[in-house]
Amino acid sequence: MRFDGLSTSKILSVHVIAGTHVVTLGMDVKESETKGLLGFAIHRTDHKTGDSYWLNGLRTFEAVYPMPPPGALVSTMEHPIQDFVWADYTAKPDHQYTYRVVAVYGKPKQLDLRRAEVSVLVRTEPEEHPRHSIYFNRGVIGSQAYARKFFNKDPKEDPEAMKWLARGLDKAVLDFIGEARTTEHALRAAVYEFTWDRVAEALGKAHERTSDVEIVFDSRYRKPKPTSSEATKKAAAETRKRIDKVKALLDAHGLLEVSTPRTTNASYISHNKFIVLLKKGVPIAVWTGSTNLTESGVYGQSNVGHIVRDPDLAATYLAYWERLKSDPENKDLKPENDLASPTIAAFPPGQGTTAIFSPRSDLSMLKWYADAFNEGEEVVAFTAAFGINKVFHDTLSDPNEQDLRFLFLEDWSNNNKTVGEATKKVVNSNRNNLVAVGGRLTKDIVEKFLRDRWKEERSNSLSRNVKYVHTKYMLIDPLGPDPVVISGSANFSDASTIENDENMLVIRGDERVADIYLGEFMRLWNHHRFRYIETKKAEENDSDGYEAWYLDPTDKWTKVFYKAGTKLKKRKAFAGPLAASR
Repeated sequence: MRFDGLSTSKILSVHVIAGTHVVTLGMDVKESETKGLLGFAIHRTDHKTGDSYWLNGLRTFEAVYPMPPPGALVSTMEHPIQDFVWADYTAKPDHQYTYRVVAVYGKPKQLDLRRAEVSVLVRTEPEEHPRHSIYFNRGVIGSQAYARKFFNKDPKEDPEAMKWLARGLDKAVLDFIGEARTTEHALRAAVYEFTWDRVAEALGKAHERTSDVEIVFDSRYRKPKPTSSEATKKAAAETRKRIDKVKALLDAHGLLEVSTPRTTNASYISHNKFIVLLKKGVPIAVWTGSTNLTESGVYGQSNVGHIVRDPDLAATYLAYWERLKSDPENKDLKPENDLASPTIAAFPPGQGTTAIFSPRSDLSMLKWYADAFNEGEEVVAFTAAFGINKVFHDTLSDPNEQDLRFLFLEDWSNNNKTVGEATKKVVNSNRNNLVAVGGRLTKDIVEKFLRDRWKEERSNSLSRNVKYVHTKYMLIDPLGPDPVVISGSANFSDASTIENDENMLVIRGDERVADIYLGEFMRLWNHHRFRYIETKKAEENDSDGYEAWYLDPTDKWTKVFYKAGTKLKKRKAFAGPLAASR
């Protein structure tokens, strides 16, 4: 939900976008009033608990606090936020808060908090909703918050650490399965990686209650030839091992006999992660998203679970599941998917929620995603776990495009250096492309470039391959009145369009959905953007005079937000309607 406030002097306006766990504040100050502006102090009152205090940051004024201990938090009342967009990542769902934002003037040891302030009453979104319930895990084992709270211990050693990392994603999927309570209910699941014992146990118990749980699981395996490379043989062995583990887990919980292995077209993968809930034979809801039902998916890499309670949409998923259950050849499945979920003709898509299923007969749906990406007028946000498909390259390199593109990548090209360098060249050719690549603050970076001001961060021990971003979603003008959110299992690639079993949601016009997704995207993008910059500096051995640990003691930090460039666009995009009306 979105909220606005304006100071009585009309110097300062605040636009607030409240998701479930993230509240984003867009501050705006008249340019004529930026002289002497040192930043913003932010105070929060929680009307449910009664807690009331100034929120914290990490950066300090050197003259006031020159050598804080690693990871120390400081009050924004004494060390203000020097940005026009800031977010509170400690908010809770369905809470009412008052955010008091104060423009801070003066000098570091003589702060003036009297010139302009705004108080905005805010309510965060509940996670559960009659139509769209959305659950993001934290996805940040390598973080200052984890280092402070859990001292970088292995999360498997501490149940509270695992609970903190899941942030309700684990409970949400177990609760969804738990809705199948009686013989009136049924569940139909399509899964890829499936090694999390708790969810298998939940499905097994649901089957005991309902006698009507069925699963389609990925069992595609291509036996390597004797002449195959060692890398190919190793990959095949890993696939075989994964499939055997899934079968063993299903068997352990009495599910193997009601599970169908997907085996045809062995070169492809059955990449779905969805569950359909039925009552009296009628589909009523679907769980979908990017989350593999593994410890890595739920607790490690960043992921989303998305419930849609819509019988019509759930029926399309059930029909798709039934097509998959017959284990058809792709050549037979493709035209059926095309018919059931036709390629969207143009942008914008129709209002409401549309499902798109793969494999498809051609790449026209992927081309539509790229065209949709190109339609953004103000902000586009995009996650890419395995690199950016070439169909997006023309848009990314177009110097005439003026919208901001926030890109969050696991790496540049799934570890293909040649492709990665080509993609990097395309992306870097346009200054409107703002990239964050997954990373953490290693000991070397902390000691050499951050002067021990930050804590060293641990690696993601729960995930072998994808460590940071596993989500697959795109947001087109999420700050506007008619946002488009695209989310699901597919990686916006050739393979995810014409080869693999995949599903996607295209959601138009739902501000609540857009607000939740945008807050979580920017949380992760900002987190990894800083680490990406520091990692590049370390790789290039370039300190460039940038002191990430200290605040600017003057108002010079504001200048770039009022000159042509990405920071001006970002300030305006997040500032909201009151700033535009002044």
